[in-house]
Amino acid sequence: MARPLRIEYPGAVYHITSRGNDRKPIFADDRDREDFLNALHNVVKRYNWLCHAYCLMDNHYHFIIETPDGNLSIGMRQLNGVYTQLFNKRHDRVGHLFQGRYKAILVQKDSHLQEVCRYVVLNPVRARIVEKPGQWMWSSYSATAGKSKLHPCLTTDWILGQFAIERKAAEGAYKKFIADGIGAETIWTGVRAQSVLGEDDFMDRFIGHVEGKENIPEISKSQRFMNRPDISVLFDADALKDTRKRNERIVKAVEECGYTQREVADYLGLHFTSISRIMRETMPRK
Repeated sequence: MARPLRIEYPGAVYHITSRGNDRKPIFADDRDREDFLNALHNVVKRYNWLCHAYCLMDNHYHFIIETPDGNLSIGMRQLNGVYTQLFNKRHDRVGHLFQGRYKAILVQKDSHLQEVCRYVVLNPVRARIVEKPGQWMWSSYSATAGKSKLHPCLTTDWILGQFAIERKAAEGAYKKFIADGIGAETIWTGVRAQSVLGEDDFMDRFIGHVEGKENIPEISKSQRFMNRPDISVLFDADALKDTRKRNERIVKAVEECGYTQREVADYLGLHFTSISRIMRETMPRK
């Protein structure tokens, strides 16, 4: 079965999960979990993300990410790549840590985000690791409920703002909302095409794209290039040793293959303003 296409556009919200290879642990101890949250914080800061909720289990993680700039893929490559390097170095191992690519489900913010945030922090309860969500220190529950310090990767303004204006009242209502979800029916029965969760009109806007049938205005152009070459193929050794050829490939990467100037700049180790200048100088004048 073909993998569903990624959906990226400014302001999109996702439930993200990634599992270890062969379902093996991706966190050996609390130090690993701290390393992961710090890596997530760096990505949130660099790519202007908002993290509304998270939960780190033993062999997988969950978090809810909002992308004001529509840049999920590049940030996820950074996050999983950096954490894999940290884990491998610390545990003297090599190779892949995660099982394939991460799973991202687009979530309609105004109708389903609260419920998805509740699902995330209730993972340890459903797994019967703890009886109450506050007993698991590696989720965002306690910080959102006002019981512990907020990790810098996390923002709670939106979720608490759904319950009350005054913070203490909002925290109390949040705790009740989470408790009411224990034992509730799963929310994922409503997911369509493995990728979209929301009301019918929201999901209808994206299903054609996910199934590879159409483009939609909200989706960034990079998502429309199903068969584009990997960026490492575009910038092979032959291109990197010839400035003229490299510059031509930069134009091709952005204009024909849908890579962002930031992605190209990060890969080549250049400032993104240099990419913009190279493109102006290299592209034929109309």
